[in-house]
Amino acid sequence: MAGGPKSERVRNTWHIGGWGNPFSGGGQPGKGTTTYALSPNRQRPFAGLLTKAPFNTFRRVKNQVLYVVPPFVIAYYAMQWSIERNEYLNSKAGRAEFAEDEE
Repeated sequence: MAGGPKSERVRNTWHIGGWGNPFSGGGQPGKGTTTYALSPNRQRPFAGLLTKAPFNTFRRVKNQVLYVVPPFVIAYYAMQWSIERNEYLNSKAGRAEFAEDEE
């Protein structure tokens, strides 16, 4: 045997799976883990849709508006400035003003 004798000892191990995901490799489930389930007939996915959702949506939007709006406003004004600057530099007056820089 070229590689030497194979060990007769077989280790009883469990494959954890890719990136430590125990469910992708068929690994052993965790010991002492309790799983709960609810029947699909007992779930109410649209409960409170008309009564609670508008207020909850308003509250969430109100809390996030200061994180979302200022970057968009800054980006809008920066884009407007750059468009106006580009149009000026490519106009007759802009070319005349910066003609000495190109030579």
